[in-house]
Amino acid sequence: MTAGEAEEQEHAEPAAADGTPGEVMRSEGGLSEPEGRGAAWTEERGAGDERRGKAVPLERPAGERGSTVPAWLTRLAQSAADMAVPPGLRPPAGGGRRAAVLILFGDGPGGPDLLLVQRSPWLRRHAGQPAFPGGAIDESDGGPVPAALREAEEEARVDPAGVQVLAVLPELFIVRSGFTVTPVLAWWRDPAPVEPGDPAEITAVARVRIADLADPANRLTVRYPTGPGGPAFRLPGMFVWGFTA
Repeated sequence: MTAGEAEEQEHAEPAAADGTPGEVMRSEGGLSEPEGRGAAWTEERGAGDERRGKAVPLERPAGERGSTVPAWLTRLAQSAADMAVPPGLRPPAGGGRRAAVLILFGDGPGGPDLLLVQRSPWLRRHAGQPAFPGGAIDESDGGPVPAALREAEEEARVDPAGVQVLAVLPELFIVRSGFTVTPVLAWWRDPAPVEPGDPAEITAVARVRIADLADPANRLTVRYPTGPGGPAFRLPGMFVWGFTA
């Protein structure tokens, strides 16, 4: 998606849940003083059935290049068809604007990791938010998988040839933006250097270690002014919340 397209569409990307985090709480304890406010908060500033579209595991050859899909990720892909969507995230009967995101796992220097992008603070919507690479599905895409791969290439310079798609997960609905989002689960079998594709849209691309996401010290709960809160993660240079968390 180009900067011009983003401006025309007010950049309604499926990056996060409703509202802006108001108060940040430790997940294991009671309410603390707010540690960050606003979607752009980062460490730098603060230092059919009920699933509506069953997930589909995809059998694809790993190819000759790169690393083999780890067993834990294979099991996750195989369990995709049994994943249930919480009531608040189920798409309405009329659906919504269709979008796709790429949940791309890889094997980095510090162990298994996940690719995230940081959206520009100058965007009209979801300014400064972390997100999975993704965006609206164009008619020319032909479906969520090509759309997710295209957006990852445009936003983070990810080479689709080095990505092995494992499963298409159940659709999720984001009330605030009106998007029905299809997450595409994939393995980065042949990683290559990444960078923001369009600095006006994406300011940073990060490979986040799974170990950092799993560390209880980095896990928080955020409360949105518009309603219930949700999980969040404090990482070096990035505060992950909303749909992405």
